[in-house]
Amino acid sequence: METILVGTDFSRAAFNAACYAVDMALAMNKEVLLLNIYTIPVSYGEVPMMINEEELVQDMENELKKLKEQLLLRTNNKVPIKTLERIGMFFIELDTVCGQVKPYVVVLGSQGSTAAERLILGGHTVYAMKHLNWPLIAVPPGAHFSGVKKIGLACDFSHVAETVPANKIKAFTKDLHAELHILNIAKQQDKKPEIAGESEALHQMLASANPHYHYIVQQHTDQSIIDTAVTNGIDLLIVVPKHHDLLHVLTHKSHTSQLTMHAKIPLMALQ
Repeated sequence: METILVGTDFSRAAFNAACYAVDMALAMNKEVLLLNIYTIPVSYGEVPMMINEEELVQDMENELKKLKEQLLLRTNNKVPIKTLERIGMFFIELDTVCGQVKPYVVVLGSQGSTAAERLILGGHTVYAMKHLNWPLIAVPPGAHFSGVKKIGLACDFSHVAETVPANKIKAFTKDLHAELHILNIAKQQDKKPEIAGESEALHQMLASANPHYHYIVQQHTDQSIIDTAVTNGIDLLIVVPKHHDLLHVLTHKSHTSQLTMHAKIPLMALQ
């Protein structure tokens, strides 16, 4: 059985992401692994910070146990749930566990409800979305899994053969029994031959998924991607991290980030 790996720091945002993950697991017949990574604070003083590792691990195990019980109750014990604790640098430990587990997808909360949670959880999530070589879904506060009927792909038609993970996108679309929508937002209508060629290449790459295409001309492309996703009822928005600044909406307070939270659209990063 494939595994949905859920990173948690026991914040409200992380709990919401865990609920999203177990509901997805229930719908897709997956198991869940709850992962808590304690990041040792950096000490800038002359005296090293003393940490009782045995007590720390015990506390982590207790919190994971409580979270597991809540999620089992939520799913009527229909989803197998395991737990794992790690101590170290967040991304390094997450990447290591992914290499061992080979998860179907990783799920993290996109940001916390307080300033501290946004700084810690949001920063870890955005970094992981940019660098983790496994599919990762960032779940905004208030988002709930009730099935994914429409998947959106934000695409700028630039080097699509090298940057668009077509097979992964088609696989997720098939697994979720969803429609695929391609969202292309440009600052001006571009009729250059190379753009037309890239568009045709994408058509061929994703032909079996029978995608719907949306071409929008707007100056504020990132915000327009969110607006277009909302307008078209997108349930899950895919971005290619190295080619979009859209990830900044997860941690920066702006009209776009507020719209993202209001719209409750989870964001998936595919390398």
